[in-house]
Amino acid sequence: MRKSIFTMAVIIAALFVTMSCQNKSQSQNQDQAGQVNNFRIKRGTNVSHWLSQSEQRGEARRLHIQEDDFARLEELGFDFVRIPIDEVQFWDEQGNKLPEAWDLLNNALDWARKHNLRAIVDLHIIRSHYFNAVNEDDKAANTLFTSEESQEGLINLWRQLSEFLKDRSCDWVAYEFMNEPVAEEHDQWNQLIAKVHKALRELEPQRTLVIGSNLWQGHQTIKYLKVPEGDKNIILSFHYYNPMILTHYGAWWTPLGQYKGKVNYPGVLVSKEDYDAAPAAIKADLKPYTEEVWDINKIREQFKDAIEAAKKYDLQLFCGEWGVYEPVDRELAYNWYRDMLTVFDEFDIAWTTWCYDADFGFWDQQRHTYKDRPLVELLMSGKKLEEKK
Repeated sequence: MRKSIFTMAVIIAALFVTMSCQNKSQSQNQDQAGQVNNFRIKRGTNVSHWLSQSEQRGEARRLHIQEDDFARLEELGFDFVRIPIDEVQFWDEQGNKLPEAWDLLNNALDWARKHNLRAIVDLHIIRSHYFNAVNEDDKAANTLFTSEESQEGLINLWRQLSEFLKDRSCDWVAYEFMNEPVAEEHDQWNQLIAKVHKALRELEPQRTLVIGSNLWQGHQTIKYLKVPEGDKNIILSFHYYNPMILTHYGAWWTPLGQYKGKVNYPGVLVSKEDYDAAPAAIKADLKPYTEEVWDINKIREQFKDAIEAAKKYDLQLFCGEWGVYEPVDRELAYNWYRDMLTVFDEFDIAWTTWCYDADFGFWDQQRHTYKDRPLVELLMSGKKLEEKK
């Protein structure tokens, strides 16, 4: 009997210690979750087509982005970068890590910190979801919103990324857990947000998370976004390339790329004469550009829902992608960039251009020179980040 009483006492004591530790851990997590990071951003660019949307591997990939790129961005006046990464570069089909890509990401974040650039790690494309698949023959490959297994797969990718990145300062590194979701129903995306948010908060209560709207992070769908309540370490994100006839003029991968007529900005973008001469196959897409006036007021109008969402949740607003295809007439492009920057500054919207050195970029990595220095000067002409004192 004494032995039983003694055993019971030991069990009760052990339970008490365990519960105390759990309560302490939960309390610490709650305390951490209540802190607001100093992950403050304003002017950035996407370091794209390197660890994402690229077939480069080995030496070519290693040399594509180096420390001098981050030093250059700091010198120019950027204060952060968005680094897109793809599942296929970081894990093989069996889910094994591919070490080289992890090393490159590690280097990039070290260089970013050294050169005073905050960084958003953006999981850009995963095997169960590709934002362009809806327009291609492999649409059925997008299983993310219909498969529990695919959703758990996404969470597992972030468990591994978190384990790799968790020791980096929450003031300097943020996570964007998926790029440009394309769900048939907005609530499918909202439900997935809740799942991934819960999983990440169990691992990292305080990390800043970037959450975008459904349907390619469109401005028009951000009003349907459900943001986890009470979490101030979230940044709301949207992407903006309107009007596409201007920003993607001549882009071979879009239907409007077939249009060869003149484009105006600001004003009515396409004249009746140019519309009449356009290929019949694109006239339905082209028609709206013959009727509406596009200018800074149109941009303000289209940003309205995103601005209201940021106010509603009292969160920072971030335009993660915006830019003009390189072949587009530069004066027209600069007119649009100027209006965009004005609206960004009016409403304190952070931004990352698409992109640094690819076909929307300002730097020529092959020739190691600027391909659009006036664009850089224009980008740096607006408000810069004001650090907390």
